[in-house]
Amino acid sequence: MAKSKPVISQKTKERDKRTLEKIVALADDLSKKTFAGKEPTFHIPTRSKSNTIWNKKRGILEMGDGKADRPLFDLKTAKQFMQTVLHGSTIKDLIEAGKTSSLRGVFYKAKHTVAGTKENTFDTQEESDPILEDLEVTLGALREELHVFAENRGVIAGNITVIDGGDTIDCRAAGRGGHGIPSIVEPDVFEFGKCEAKFVLHVEKGTVWNRFNEDRFWEKNNCILTHGAGQPPRGCRRLLQRLNQELKLPIICVLDCDPWGHYIYSVIKQGSISLAFESSRLAIPDAKFLGLRAKDYEECNLGDAVKIDLTENDIKRAKEIAAYPWFENHKGWQKEIQKLLSNGFKMEVEAMINKGISFVTEEYVPARLKAKDWLD
Repeated sequence: MAKSKPVISQKTKERDKRTLEKIVALADDLSKKTFAGKEPTFHIPTRSKSNTIWNKKRGILEMGDGKADRPLFDLKTAKQFMQTVLHGSTIKDLIEAGKTSSLRGVFYKAKHTVAGTKENTFDTQEESDPILEDLEVTLGALREELHVFAENRGVIAGNITVIDGGDTIDCRAAGRGGHGIPSIVEPDVFEFGKCEAKFVLHVEKGTVWNRFNEDRFWEKNNCILTHGAGQPPRGCRRLLQRLNQELKLPIICVLDCDPWGHYIYSVIKQGSISLAFESSRLAIPDAKFLGLRAKDYEECNLGDAVKIDLTENDIKRAKEIAAYPWFENHKGWQKEIQKLLSNGFKMEVEAMINKGISFVTEEYVPARLKAKDWLD
C-alpha cells in the first residue's frame, strides 16, 4: 500500500524552504570555522531580564542585542553545543519529511547514550525545551516554522467559524467542551471564517469557562469565549492576538484577583521575558482586565468565605508586578494592587458563585462591560 503524503500549502512550502536555508546556513558556518582551524561556536541571543527591553511606544517587551557564545571546546558549553546540533538535525529531518513533532517527541528523538560512555545526550525534557528555544531565536524562526508543537491547551467557542487544518469548525456548535485551541494557529493552517462576534472574553481557567459556556454567554453577548488553562500557552496567545489584529476584536480578560491573575494579564498584554523575542506575534497591548478586582469584595457584597489570605510570596510578587514599567506609572493598576495588599486577601473568579450560580455570567460581567469598567 502506497504511503499517503501530507497535503502542504504553497505558503507552507515557501516558509519551509526559508527555514531550511537558515538551518543549512548555520551548519555551513560551523563547518567553515572548523575547516579554517577556528573553534565552532554558536552565538545564542540571551533570553533573560537583563536582555529584555520595554518598548513603551509599541507597548510590548522586546529582546535586546545581547548574545552568549556556546563554543564546542569548552567543558561548560560542549554538551549544550552538541544538544543544539542534535535538535538542528531533527528539525531539518522534520521539515524535509513535511511532518511535525511534539516537544516530547523531539526530546526522545535526540535522547540516547553517547557511544563508549554512560552519558546521555539529554536526561530530561527540561534540558531539551530551552535548546529548542535557543534555536528559535538563533535562526529567527518561530517554533511552528521548526515543525515543533506543544501540547494543546485552551478552548474556544462562540460566534465564529474557523478552518483548522482544512476542516471547517463552527464554534457556535462546538458543544459543552468547545473546540480545542491547537499549538499551531498560524494563518496557513488555522483560518478565520464567518465571524459576528464583537469581542473576545478570555477567562483564566476551564472551570470558569464551563460556566460561561453552559450559560451560553457568547450567544447572549455576541462574543467569542476562550480560556488558556491558567497561564495561556503560545497557541492561545497567538490566536488571541490574531483575533485582535486581524478581526479587530477587543480582548477582555476575566482572571483571578491575585498576583498570578495580574501576571497572566501582563503576559497577554505586554509579553513575557522568556518569550520577548516573540512579543510582536503574541502581545496584545490594548487587552483589558475586567476583573476580578480587589474592590469587588465590597461592591458585590461578597461573604468572608471567598477570602484567601495572601501569603508572603503573594505580597512579594504583587510588589514586583507593581514595579513593572508598564504598571508603575499606571494609576489604575497602582490603586488595584495597593487595594489587594490592603485587603490582605485574594479571590478566585469561582468565588462569585457565593452570590449565585450564574451571578458572574448574568450580572457581574455584563454590568462591567456595559459600564466599560476595566483596567487597560
